[in-house]
Amino acid sequence: MSVSLIRNLPEVAIPAQHTLFTPPGGRAPLAERLRPRTLDAYVGQRHLIGPEGVLTRYLRAGRLPSIILWGPPGVGKTTLAHLLAQAAGKPFAQLSAISAGVKELREIIGAAENRPGGTVLFIDEIHRFNKAQQDALLGAVERGVVTLIGATTENPSFEVIPALLSRAQVYVLEPLALDDLRELICRALADDETLARAGAQLESDDALLRISGGDARRLLNLLEIVVEAAAAEAAPGTPVVLTDAMVEQLAQRNLARYDKGGEAHYDVISAFIKSIRGSDPNAALYYLAVMLEGGEEPKFIARRLLISASEDIGNANPAALPLAAACWDAVQAVGLPEGDLILAQTTVYLASSPKSNAAYVAIRGLRERVRRDGPQPVPLGLRNAPTRLLKQLGHGQTYQYAHDFAGNFVPQEYLPDALAGTRFYEPGDNPRENELRTRLRGWWGEKYGY
Repeated sequence: MSVSLIRNLPEVAIPAQHTLFTPPGGRAPLAERLRPRTLDAYVGQRHLIGPEGVLTRYLRAGRLPSIILWGPPGVGKTTLAHLLAQAAGKPFAQLSAISAGVKELREIIGAAENRPGGTVLFIDEIHRFNKAQQDALLGAVERGVVTLIGATTENPSFEVIPALLSRAQVYVLEPLALDDLRELICRALADDETLARAGAQLESDDALLRISGGDARRLLNLLEIVVEAAAAEAAPGTPVVLTDAMVEQLAQRNLARYDKGGEAHYDVISAFIKSIRGSDPNAALYYLAVMLEGGEEPKFIARRLLISASEDIGNANPAALPLAAACWDAVQAVGLPEGDLILAQTTVYLASSPKSNAAYVAIRGLRERVRRDGPQPVPLGLRNAPTRLLKQLGHGQTYQYAHDFAGNFVPQEYLPDALAGTRFYEPGDNPRENELRTRLRGWWGEKYGY
């Protein structure tokens, strides 16, 4: 069970002797040895901890809210949690949601009750906490006994209960940029004693950067493997030169071909969804098999099927979304191994279904427009009128109730005045949406150009 209580440290977030993993030989992996000790030394995520980053502004104001850090593996979620606790000047406690339960959680909350100013509680992989475990956090977060920092690779909207989400801010951590990864390589070769002793020189960083896929931990672990292998094979006194070919060869030998937390994870799920969108059930089933054999979470696959049913099929086949929703429920009820049948059936259905992204295009375009131009005033006739004053001001007076008219339709203006007559939804060219187009034309005539 992973439970650690660390008193607030005045100068460093993670003491030199503290690592999350130390192998039997006694030497921590390179990624652990290079963990930064201050926020200034932290690489990446400048939108959060840069000079004007949102978390920087919180710390500057002398406070740290409860937050959820959402991002792919290897982008610094755990390290950032430690450093934020240090910067906030608060004691730090850590739980792993993989192995800890309500009992361990209550022990930490009980200890935090006796600490003035509260404790930062970091929960790694918080998406693995069930509802009861998350419910147990609510009171302590609400009272400020603990400041929660949760880390997750999964969408918090699906995996974190609404009551907890409402008490925490969600911040997205991005894959590290190439310049960030290059900075880590330079630091490792110059500052790490083991690598510096080997005197390694990097001929090219192309393979290291490509294989790491924005994952700093993967990058540093691969760099360490390559340097150690090259040093073992080099003649005494000769420089160790790292080439792309050497990196690729050692990567194939030492790194899994499908890493559900790494680059292949994103490549395979991308190919899976694109195969469904491209109406190729054979390719979609192949990538489904790759994910299942690689140990992918069935809920992750079912969730992506839900999204695809709406994004790529939509009203071309309205039955697709209910089927995908039934798949989500069934996979959770059945689990693996039999759940693969449910995933396969849904995959084939979605891939073989007619496609339309009309609703997707419409809502994405409109959200961008609203962000750019701001919302327009709602017409007076559509506004709510719960008080006499609002009625006197004209709210709701001109509204016509559609059900009072023949065919349950009456032509009136629903859009704001500045957008009157603008067509945002363009039905797709398929039988179902052509029916919608005909119906809309019958109602609205030439107003929207259907």
